[in-house]
Amino acid sequence: MNKPPVSISLSSYGADLVRQRGQGSFVDLLAAAGATRIEWREELLTHEEPAQLADATQARGLESVYSSPMELWLAGQSRPNPELATTLQRAQAFGAKWLKVSFGYFTDNNDLQALARLLTQSPVQLLVENDQTLHGGRIEPFQRFFGEVEQHNLPIKMTFDIGNWQWQDQSAASAARALGRHVGYVHCKAVARRADGKLVAMPPSASDLHLWEQLLRHMAQGVMRAVEYPLQGDDLVQLTTEHVATLARLGQSRLENAHV
Repeated sequence: MNKPPVSISLSSYGADLVRQRGQGSFVDLLAAAGATRIEWREELLTHEEPAQLADATQARGLESVYSSPMELWLAGQSRPNPELATTLQRAQAFGAKWLKVSFGYFTDNNDLQALARLLTQSPVQLLVENDQTLHGGRIEPFQRFFGEVEQHNLPIKMTFDIGNWQWQDQSAASAARALGRHVGYVHCKAVARRADGKLVAMPPSASDLHLWEQLLRHMAQGVMRAVEYPLQGDDLVQLTTEHVATLARLGQSRLENAHV
């Protein structure tokens, strides 16, 4: 039985460590841990050479996702973010098959045809993520956007960040029911509220994993999923191996039951 692809967002290892070591230093670690994909983080880049990282991932049999914090739609502008074209090119230079961006400010006046023209010029698939903002992290604008995406038959999928819905006090289960069929990538993270009231990403508990299992029922079988929560410990290979295996198992019971 084929296991679903599991990615590791390099932000999981902590910004300081990743900047200190360089993102290329994690390629061997992820390959050893059984991950299938690596998520480069644009905001954590230091002096990395895109071609070297592309070669390193290919040599270890990994595929890559390029994550940029840019917003697809800017406030008051109908056309997509002018940085999108160069960001797609950068993702391609890193050997990435997918570019993950934030949603931004979507309105009914946004120019989907201009977006379509841009995307036809790139082999990189666009993934649009719900972030932690009021304008880019709520269910309703995504429903409207993906309604348009379907109508125009655009090659765009959603990055469904399980934890981020909590920043807007929205239900991940409601989001999965409304948007699950559009999802191409799932960012997995549990969320806890600190004593000062701030929400923070956490590794999953058993109840979190049970919720994630339920959410995946609304998405394509074997959808790509990623660790995006703290991976911190003395033996990062062992720790990463455990979490890769945990995420790979999500949704497998549904498949096994179908074969019984």
